[in-house]
Amino acid sequence: MAAGNEEVCLPASVRRLLPPFAAAPFGPLLTLSLRSLARRRPSLFDRLGEHSTARFLIDPTDLSFAFNVVPDGVSAVVRVTGKSGSAPCDVVIRGPLLTLLGVLDGTLDGDALFFHRAISVNGKTEAVVALRNAIEDAELRPSDLLGLRGALARVADAGILGGLSAARHLAADAPVARARQA
Repeated sequence: MAAGNEEVCLPASVRRLLPPFAAAPFGPLLTLSLRSLARRRPSLFDRLGEHSTARFLIDPTDLSFAFNVVPDGVSAVVRVTGKSGSAPCDVVIRGPLLTLLGVLDGTLDGDALFFHRAISVNGKTEAVVALRNAIEDAELRPSDLLGLRGALARVADAGILGGLSAARHLAADAPVARARQA
């Protein structure tokens, strides 16, 4: 994993395009995706052990909504929640969306980001460690989450990972561009 230790936030213009109600379809879609992944790669979810039923609040700090995730294999559930009044959870992971996605896809080092305070983690340490180990061992690609294989998987991975990389570069350059305009 890359050491990346800087915080990369979505530009305000992009955040305005994603009001809380726009996230509503993400919950059911992510739930289906996780359950499908669990059917194809059950060992990934077995790695969580007793923590498979832990409730993880994934809170992208640059969005107006968060995700409550229970990674319980074929019974996994993802719910989109507001920032306030979220359901009780065992673990809270907070950070900018592009940074969190970088941890998920392995392009950024979650430990380095944590120690440089680009992301924060609170709650049951053993559940966080189990999740981190499962994600790192899985070496997930976007195509894994989408259930794609072969040439279509390679195209999807290249396009999605390339798009995320470009978004990170644009987001990192945004403060520089604003400073030049001032």
